[in-house]
Amino acid sequence: MRNLKAEMFNRKAAKPGNKADEIIRALALKRGQNVADVGVGGGYFSLRFSRAVEDDGKIYAVDTNRNFLEFLKIESEKKGQYNIETNLAKQNRFPLRKKDIDLVFLRNVYHHIPDRVNYFKDMAASLKEEGRVAIIDYDGRGGFSFHRLFGHYVPKTTIIDEMSKAGYGLCKEFSFLPQQSFLIFSKIQE
Repeated sequence: MRNLKAEMFNRKAAKPGNKADEIIRALALKRGQNVADVGVGGGYFSLRFSRAVEDDGKIYAVDTNRNFLEFLKIESEKKGQYNIETNLAKQNRFPLRKKDIDLVFLRNVYHHIPDRVNYFKDMAASLKEEGRVAIIDYDGRGGFSFHRLFGHYVPKTTIIDEMSKAGYGLCKEFSFLPQQSFLIFSKIQE
């Protein structure tokens, strides 16, 4: 089944300027880890994560678009990557009720979530104690752009503040993406 939009998302994610290899290295995934990829689009990162965690790990591919998930399912089966499970979600609720997730990954999705503080509070129950949340989103740098024009960005300070309110602390920040912030959070231990 062709999905031109999903294919376009994958081509865009793979472009050298989007630094996918650097993102994968920065996440330092290990064999056997479980990753939730929220807002998979065409599944480019889900497929990359699947190889990184190998057959011992699991990828929970999450999207609100059923067609994107079906596209990813077909692509992963073609490639023999059977550790990817697709999950249809609503925008306002984290759909996974498991407590075994090592990493939740969101790339260019954060600005689409309507009630972010409650969304991430809800998510905390699904993360392992040492689990991490990686958020990459446009932050408003770069002058006039599609992202600024249509409000498809969130300033880094807003993300940090909202994640703090949801019970997370910033543990790492990467600065190699020219128009996006790349932040990694962990749950604040009480």
